[in-house]
Amino acid sequence: MPIRSRLALGAVITTAALALLTGCAAPAASENQTLTFAIEGANLSAGHMDPHSSQLDVSALVQRNVLDSLVAQDADGTFVPWLATDWEISDDQLEYTFTLRDDVTFHDGTPFNADAVVANFNHITDPATASAQAASMIGYAEDGGSYVGTEAIDEFTVRVTFSRPYAPFLSAVSTALLGFWSPAVLEERADELKTGGPDISVGTGPFILSEYVPDQEIVYTANPDYNWGPANAEHTGASDIDTLTVRILPETSVRTGALTSGEVQVAGNVTPSTVSEIGDGFTVRSVELPGIPYSLYLNETYGVFADERVREAFSIGFDADAAVESIFFGQYPRAWSILGPTTPNSYDASLEGSWPYDPEKAGELLDAAGWTERDSEGYRTKDGERLSVRWIAWTPIPDDRAALADLIQSDLRDIGFEVVREALEPAAYNEQYGPKTFDLTDWGFSGVDADALRSHLHTDGFQNASQVSDPEVDALLESAVATSDPAERTTLYTDVQQWNAEHTAIVPLYVPSLITAYSDSVEGLQFDLYGRPLFYGASVR
Repeated sequence: MPIRSRLALGAVITTAALALLTGCAAPAASENQTLTFAIEGANLSAGHMDPHSSQLDVSALVQRNVLDSLVAQDADGTFVPWLATDWEISDDQLEYTFTLRDDVTFHDGTPFNADAVVANFNHITDPATASAQAASMIGYAEDGGSYVGTEAIDEFTVRVTFSRPYAPFLSAVSTALLGFWSPAVLEERADELKTGGPDISVGTGPFILSEYVPDQEIVYTANPDYNWGPANAEHTGASDIDTLTVRILPETSVRTGALTSGEVQVAGNVTPSTVSEIGDGFTVRSVELPGIPYSLYLNETYGVFADERVREAFSIGFDADAAVESIFFGQYPRAWSILGPTTPNSYDASLEGSWPYDPEKAGELLDAAGWTERDSEGYRTKDGERLSVRWIAWTPIPDDRAALADLIQSDLRDIGFEVVREALEPAAYNEQYGPKTFDLTDWGFSGVDADALRSHLHTDGFQNASQVSDPEVDALLESAVATSDPAERTTLYTDVQQWNAEHTAIVPLYVPSLITAYSDSVEGLQFDLYGRPLFYGASVR
């Protein structure tokens, strides 16, 4: 099952699994239901309102209210109809033919049909869109890839063709990243989708984006015509919530304070350290994220990390167990693999405990690599050069990750390894990230398919911060994406995880959970497989 609720948060945590299974028992209707959802929202206003081009989770989080998908992925990993009533996969797995609903309209009155699907997939694969993640998820790459194109067979039948089997496709078209904008917007205002707003962020979803004040709030109103929710939704018809306001509150304590004071009814991105501040009358939902855990990406083509012995020494030269346990209050498990345990058909549990903290061995590796001398500050040197790496970090940086970095730096300092950390605003970060003029960087990358590794470890991967280029890895990732056999995919992704454990391109640190807290006045709230709240079907007493 690709989603798992963690119950380790104690008495304050109850899962919404029961609500997920039983759906929403509608409360007594009120005249006008309003709900306010507080999110962290960093960088959303910096051109990330279009999930076709943005790879930030927050983009998909807020725009799911507007964007529908062809299919929905159920909690057991299977797929159910949404905007597509049916689909067929050719025997050679090169063609996906979707039969579309014939009763769907965009918020601007434009009909949803095969041409709309073609227009959207063309937008994702248009170089002008500069899509990275969505384009990769559809199987497109400028210099190749599996995706060939999409064609309208008739008004409500559309066919997507691939040059070779592409197993993650149905999972991809179940996400908001491959959701559908109005063709009229794509034709007339496509260059404004990144900034978004009323009459721009126009989809077929249950909510209409009606107001947007960057860095403050987004207001959605119920789509009165909506009657085409996914087949796994208990609710039908228009949303019970008339007005959904998403407030941007970057500080976690402010979000939880707004929740407990009744200013908002749902708070997202709650951190383990603030869960204890939420008392009775609230539910806390914690979902361990599938995909790539929060990790450090070591640039093996730049500086001292070109030496594999130095990369291994770095990975075992700090006490990740103790750091993760103390900083995250035992709520986030230590990560041992480059895939999280909830990633379907892929996790290699044999890696657990296989590379523990070992400063003595780290020192031996550094000695063997020639870093045997010490300078006046106690750092190792070789040929007069200090053993030092530069860690670039994208701001804002949560307090807990800053604390984790401090502990890593401290432990490594003890073995003579200097880590210089630079917190960079997005523009400055990108100036370094583009030419790969850094030693390491960090992030987590959630995804319900292990194909997320392709973007991080394939030679042509758009997130290949480690600059890995290994024909063996490329072949494993390409074979995995081309087979739909779960057992075979597991074997291939196990080999990729073992490869990383041997060569240390990525150092996984912890498996994050997406924690959402909400008032008991909210009923029928559901969550997608990433743990993001879904407001269609929810209501407020």
